[in-house]
Amino acid sequence: MRSSDWLLLALFAAFFATAPFWAGFVGLGITELQTIATFSLVAIGFNLLFGLTGYLSFGHAAFIGVGSYAAVWSMKLFTMDIIPAIIFATIVGGLFAFMIGFVALRRSGIYFSILTLAFAQMSFNLAYSTLSFITNGETGLQITANDARVIDQAFAADPEKIGQSSTFLGNLISSNSVNGYIVCVVLATLGFYVAIRITRSSFGTMLKAIKSNQGRLGYTGISSRPYLITIFVISGMYAGLGGGLLVANDTLAGAERMQWTESGEIVLMTILGGVGTLFGPVLGAFAIGWMEFQLPTINPAVLKEFWGGVLPKEMVGFFVEVSKWFVGKSWHFTLGVIFMLVVIFLPGGIMEGLRRIGSSFRG
Repeated sequence: MRSSDWLLLALFAAFFATAPFWAGFVGLGITELQTIATFSLVAIGFNLLFGLTGYLSFGHAAFIGVGSYAAVWSMKLFTMDIIPAIIFATIVGGLFAFMIGFVALRRSGIYFSILTLAFAQMSFNLAYSTLSFITNGETGLQITANDARVIDQAFAADPEKIGQSSTFLGNLISSNSVNGYIVCVVLATLGFYVAIRITRSSFGTMLKAIKSNQGRLGYTGISSRPYLITIFVISGMYAGLGGGLLVANDTLAGAERMQWTESGEIVLMTILGGVGTLFGPVLGAFAIGWMEFQLPTINPAVLKEFWGGVLPKEMVGFFVEVSKWFVGKSWHFTLGVIFMLVVIFLPGGIMEGLRRIGSSFRG
């Protein structure tokens, strides 16, 4: 790896390692940061597919969902330790991605995107109703006191006292957000490192060639299909791992994680941060995560207090009424406006904005 890549990896690790100390100033606690770190990992994996090949998938939520279900079943059948759970979630996510990719990657462009969306919605409906004997339907799959947990039963000093909280080598995870956050950051950093290695490798170069001119690559006698299936599976494994980490934090898997809106958020994170950049999806995940956690909590009383401190009394009511369109239950409207502005004025996302600011300082 280049020295700049090591610097970028160190920056990634430092960003999340120091986040608990400064994120409080923007209203984010350790639990919210854990979720953001998890979705950063998923967005990094998605960017390997979309950023390097140009293949836009609207079905990555399906991989998060199956990863979550796989992790919960691992905890129910074997042990509450998250190591087997996240390994199982990653493998199942990859296998599911292979099955979908084997069919969807027969097409490209908008047809590929529609196929992935269709598969994701099929998966959601199967999880919600048809396969409810596996997923527990709309209630969601969760840990119960009657679960087998054969490994815990075999090695526990007192099987009657086996808890229902996830652990990592004996340390509580789901009831201790600090431990959970550390595990998420370590795995996200490892995922970021793997993404750098893939991007800089000859395999990554082939993926970029597919994005640049897939037809011309075919004329040289090189089939792009094996490369596309491979990166699609890797991307699905990232999402499956993300689903497993969500379960580590909250031992519940529900069909709502497979909704098309979840896939849309992953796409937005990547585009907002910067498609094809290594650090962009992380910034996009942080930005959208902050909006998702903070904007819905702003109500008319908060707006009235804010505007009352900066505007004349006669104007406060008007600005409160206008602001209500952008916060609370309408916070997605703000996200849409920001996304529109970024696409129009900063096609390269936040990373392009940072490059422009850096260029202006360099003269």
